[in-house]
Parts: sequence; structure tokens; C-alpha cells
Amino acid sequence: MVKIVAMGDNVVDCYLSQNTMFPGGNCLNVSVFIRKFGGQSAYLGAIGRDAAGDAILRALTEERVETSHLRRLEGPTAYCVIGHRDADRVFVTFDLGVSMFEPSDADFEFIAGFDAVQIGQSSGLDAYLPKISRLVPLSYDFSNKYDDDKISRIAPLCTLASLSAREDGLEYARALMQSVLARGAQWCLVTRGSQGAILGHGEEIFEVPAAKAGLVDTLGAGDTFIARTLFGLMNGEAPDALLSAAAVEAAATCSYFGAVGHGVPTQLSVDISAIRAAYPGL
Repeated sequence: MVKIVAMGDNVVDCYLSQNTMFPGGNCLNVSVFIRKFGGQSAYLGAIGRDAAGDAILRALTEERVETSHLRRLEGPTAYCVIGHRDADRVFVTFDLGVSMFEPSDADFEFIAGFDAVQIGQSSGLDAYLPKISRLVPLSYDFSNKYDDDKISRIAPLCTLASLSAREDGLEYARALMQSVLARGAQWCLVTRGSQGAILGHGEEIFEVPAAKAGLVDTLGAGDTFIARTLFGLMNGEAPDALLSAAAVEAAATCSYFGAVGHGVPTQLSVDISAIRAAYPGL
């Protein structure tokens, strides 16, 4: 069985329109999706001893994600307040809470027992990537936070590098992919929102259109694409097949609220009603 550990960011996504918070964050989402796709997964991160942290731990437990290296710390769990225009999300404000952490020797020993590790750009772990990539194949999500310097530093460490270019054309996405591959990434995934995605390896480029979906909420679709692509690569699947499967799974994620579901009433030490009043129409 494919074994993948996700190490880094978590958050509760607080939806203004529903007064509901959902567990989320790239690494947490990937850990849940890997389990859904049939793999064995673990999540390594830090949450607070509060209602939001309780919601995250409960969701991970119900999804059968291993949490033996999940820290519970004094202080608030990370949160992000989200509005929506139609089905698309609008990020309003956030707080990283206690989600940033320094890996221990025990953490490094733990992740070395997996087939791959997923880390996102929001995890605050970039300084540790060289060490991590020597222990286990690295999958890194740049999201839309990349420049030439960052690509040059991180791409050579990546078995899979993932980037978002949802607002840009195919020519730009292809050029971005070639830049990442030329700097040393073994595989590069560029997700393009409603335009689908491309996956590159060496001189080969594989493309897939977005699958049809009943759009409810697009949050988590990119993380679904990353998780299914990483799972497929580690499972030895053909690129065309795994990319098509990823498109279908990403469309399915868009059909419900929250990246991984498990919504509970919002409980934060901030005035959500004041935020809602400041952003009418979301």
C-alpha cells in the first residue's frame, strides 16, 4: 500500500455565509484525500487546544489518518475566513495561530518511513526541505507563490512540484512547467482551475480538461488534484490515467462545502459578525 505523510499547514476554513468552519489547509487536505484514494496516510502538524483543534483532530480520526505526530499546543488553531462569489472562494482574513512548528529528530525519523512527503508553501518549512528531500521523495505545493529564485531553490529537491496558474493561459502554464522541470523537478503539475491541468516529466507533457462538476465550492479542488497525482505516481500508474482520475476527483470535491467536509459551527475568538458586516455580499 502506498504510504504518504503530509507535513505542515492546517487551518479551519470559516465560511461567512454558513457560520461553519471546515478543517483544511494543503497538507491536512492531502492527508485526507490520500486515505480516500486507498493509500495509508499520516498528518504531522500543530493545532491548538481549542474547538477548532478539536474539529481538526476529530476529522482526521474519522478519516483514519494517522496523527501520532500531531502536536496540540497552547494557543489558537490557525484559521482562514472565507466568503464566496457564486461557487468560487474569496479569502478575507487569516491567522496562522500555532500552526508553524520546528520539526524534531523524531519527526524526521518518522517521515523517513513513508513513500513520499507532502509539504505546502504555507507550512513554513522551506528551510528544512533539503534535509527532508534526502530522507523521502518530496512533493511540494508552490500554489501561486513562486518566482525564479524560489523555483531555483526548491524545484531540484522535488519529486513532484505543483503550481497553480488558474488565471493564466496554456502557453504560460507550459512555460512555467518547463522552467520547473529544467531546474530539476522530476515531475511538475500545473493546475489551471476550470481549464484542467498539465503534468510534465522530462520532455513529455500530459494534459487533461477539467471534469464536469456541479459547482458548490471550489475550495480544495487543487489539493485534490495534487493528492491524486501524487498517489498515482507513487502507485506506478500511467500519467494519462492518473491525471484523468485526478480531474474526476477534483470535480467531486467541488460538489460539496469544505475541502474535506466535516463542518461544525464556527467557534473562534474573533468577531465573525463584524467581519461579515465589513464584507457584504460574500
